[in-house]
Amino acid sequence: MKYWGEKLEEKIRMLPDSPGCYLMKDRAGEIIYVGKAVNLKNRVRSYFRDTAHTPKVEAMISHIDDFDILLCETNLEALILECNLIKLHRPYYNILLKDDKHYPYLKVNMRVPFPRLEICRKMEKDGARYFGPYIGASAVRQVMEAVRDVFPIRSCRQELPPKTPRRPCVNYDIGRCLAPCAGKCSEEDYRDMIGGVLNFLGGDYEQVLARLRKDMNEAASVMRYEKAARIRDKIRDVEGMMERQIAARTDRSEQDLIAVAQDGLDAMVEILYIRGGRMVGGDHFSLPGEGGEDAGEVLASFITQYYETAGLIPRNVLIQTLPEGSADQLETWLRQKKGSAVTVATPRRGEKHELVLLAEKNARDALEKRNARRTVREERTTGAAEKLGRILGMDHFPRRIEGYDISNTQGEQSVAAMVVFINGVPERKEYRHFRIKSVEGANDFASLYETLSRRYAHAAKEIREGAADAKFRDLPDLILIDGGPQQLRFARQAIADQGAEIPCMFGLAEKREEIWLPDAEEPILLDHRTPELQLVQRIRDEAHRFGIIHHRTLRGKASIHSRLEDIPGIGPERRKALLRTFGSLKAIRQASPEELRQVKGMNAPAVEAVIRWREAEQTGGKE
Repeated sequence: MKYWGEKLEEKIRMLPDSPGCYLMKDRAGEIIYVGKAVNLKNRVRSYFRDTAHTPKVEAMISHIDDFDILLCETNLEALILECNLIKLHRPYYNILLKDDKHYPYLKVNMRVPFPRLEICRKMEKDGARYFGPYIGASAVRQVMEAVRDVFPIRSCRQELPPKTPRRPCVNYDIGRCLAPCAGKCSEEDYRDMIGGVLNFLGGDYEQVLARLRKDMNEAASVMRYEKAARIRDKIRDVEGMMERQIAARTDRSEQDLIAVAQDGLDAMVEILYIRGGRMVGGDHFSLPGEGGEDAGEVLASFITQYYETAGLIPRNVLIQTLPEGSADQLETWLRQKKGSAVTVATPRRGEKHELVLLAEKNARDALEKRNARRTVREERTTGAAEKLGRILGMDHFPRRIEGYDISNTQGEQSVAAMVVFINGVPERKEYRHFRIKSVEGANDFASLYETLSRRYAHAAKEIREGAADAKFRDLPDLILIDGGPQQLRFARQAIADQGAEIPCMFGLAEKREEIWLPDAEEPILLDHRTPELQLVQRIRDEAHRFGIIHHRTLRGKASIHSRLEDIPGIGPERRKALLRTFGSLKAIRQASPEELRQVKGMNAPAVEAVIRWREAEQTGGKE
């Protein structure tokens, strides 16, 4: 049996028979895991025995250098404390729920005289009626639109009833509001209408469909076919909502169905929401590294984190599996959070068991799709980079790929762009621009030579000085030059003249997407459907895009500057001051004489000169 050192062995020997939490620490004193236990002695000692553990636990144990414990009176206290400690310390080896989405609800505040529909992200104990959650803003807006098409519920935020009646808005004229602000309806009549709204939001669609069908038939009977078609489309929208809300075949109480799928590496938890006996949606949460852990432990830890911040705790929570004895703890904790009765169950047969199996099926599907997306993403990034490296004859993986492109307009405002891909993914904070300084006219060869010379000169200086904020020290494994053999030759010569080791380089000739290697007699032609050529094209296109954007910016500034040069009496310093103050020609044209006088260096003659220049432009003078 491994000896853990005198200090740790003494702590292990002194562990108490008590509920509580334990905090595992590494050599740096960082908390790497927080757990709870009914009996701290038995639970914590189990980590330090020569018994089989899951790979994740083995990895965590290998980093343990110390631990602390916090005693609690009851198991429930330990559960609450564990939840708070995980939220506070975010330990590396705990299940960390990173998804902080709060789905929208529809709220009807029945405590005000004339309620309206409101969208909110959090349920509160304010006596209002809440409906949802709806999966996404588009879904909740669709529901609101369906309600307002049938029920003339007010949409304004005015406080009602008003002290004095107001003129009704256009919604009253088109039949979409009862205009309580203008005294056109009583509170009793409005409440009757709201009753229909609540029924609809609770799942009773037939009243709405009957009204819509009636309106559609009436429009068709008087040959208002466009209106009838719009109502028909609205009927399809409502029927689509009905189809998505699968009947749960149980009672009409609120239920959350929770299950997990695991693949040995990662886990995926699925939650299905049932409200009013209908399934109103679901969501899934990826838990990396939890694929080999006990499913019950994964779900128990997930549930405490999820409901700690959830807007709604339902009346019933049906769970695929839980550790023995933990259902009662979770139930008590959820009751305290909700402030009313909550039932936690792991059904083994019957309709509720079938519903949990449905959640498990959704979890498996989400995990398979996530893995498929990840596989595709890897094929397009690291996989493509690895294959490209092999094709180019590299003996190692090209972690950092740099792409270069030159942009100019007839040799003016020449700019070089450097883009960087790390592991096949754009790393935008590493992008750099170079203003070409030593080249006259449109000479891409000389511009590439200057760009690579400066890039490697900067790197050499940073390496030599050990710069803390280095921007060029990380050298590329692979360089892409937008061009053919000639451009490639100049780029290689620039690096050689800096005394640096020349990395693997290639040129991409745009006409046939030919890949040219140095001193090669024939280009390499890749299948256009392969991820490696698509990666090369992405790098080339990104370098071109990045260079063009900067070039246009410089060209625009130069254009503004040249127009201001046409103003007599406005020299370089005043031009700079005007641009610094107003930012654009348009703003300078629109500035008042008083605003122009406030600019540093602008006197009365200069202001007059700007005003005359503006007037000349307006009458067709030279810009």
